[in-house]
Amino acid sequence: MKTSKLLAAYGLTALVFLALDAAWLSTMADRLYRPTIGHLMAPQFAIAPALVFYAMYFAGVVFFAIAPGVADRSARTAAARGAALGLLAYATYDLTNQATLRDWPWLLTLADLAWGTFATGAASGVVAAVLLRRRTPYV
Repeated sequence: MKTSKLLAAYGLTALVFLALDAAWLSTMADRLYRPTIGHLMAPQFAIAPALVFYAMYFAGVVFFAIAPGVADRSARTAAARGAALGLLAYATYDLTNQATLRDWPWLLTLADLAWGTFATGAASGVVAAVLLRRRTPYV
């Protein structure tokens, strides 16, 4: 993909994924996270680490899922690759916590794995579909 197309993919990924993640976090913070790991949560949200995570994650989603999907001219390929990446990324975080932190809840691990798989797969598929609908080639 050309640089301008990569930037478009990155920006669209940010919009779609952040919308999904904002909905998830605003819905589940008090229902899932606070009851299970509230004692570990910081009193204030730290924006800098979140921005670094999202910046890196969006680049990974574009590189590993969206670009290959667009190259194959398949939003389904992008969605499948995105789902696999989401599962891997969220498993890295949650299973490391599961292995190293006392009383890390399996419920949270399983919910996060499902969320990461769904959100990354959905965002990848949607962004690839949008890019593939445009008339200009992206490869």
